[in-house]
Amino acid sequence: MTICPSPFRLAAFVVLAALGTSSCFASAVDDLLTRYGTQGAGPFDPAVGAAQWDRPTLNAAVGETRRCSLCHSTNLRAVGKHATTGKRIEPLAPATNPERLTDAEKIEKWLLRNCKWTWGRECTPQEKGNFLVMMRAQ
Repeated sequence: MTICPSPFRLAAFVVLAALGTSSCFASAVDDLLTRYGTQGAGPFDPAVGAAQWDRPTLNAAVGETRRCSLCHSTNLRAVGKHATTGKRIEPLAPATNPERLTDAEKIEKWLLRNCKWTWGRECTPQEKGNFLVMMRAQ
């Protein structure tokens, strides 16, 4: 005798599994957005984040014009490639790469490193928040 789950149980399982996955990156991002809000940033706008993402900026320290999309592309669901080293960069979109945006410490580490490399300075809490809501929407 074969036991098949009812459609209701199967649907409930799918919904719970999806909620469990999305809550991982939602909580890390939400925690950071709350932190940035206490620093005076917000409201955050994914459209502004997308504009920042592709904005060419002169990194005065090295004399090069850089932008986030140089390595990550404008399609966050795609694999990127570091402009200098050629190293593969896994997709940033949580829908494509479920490991993204799940760890607040890693998010902060990479925002610090990438903002300094790209813009020659740390990103403001507002800029970081705009990036995060843009990435989360992908």
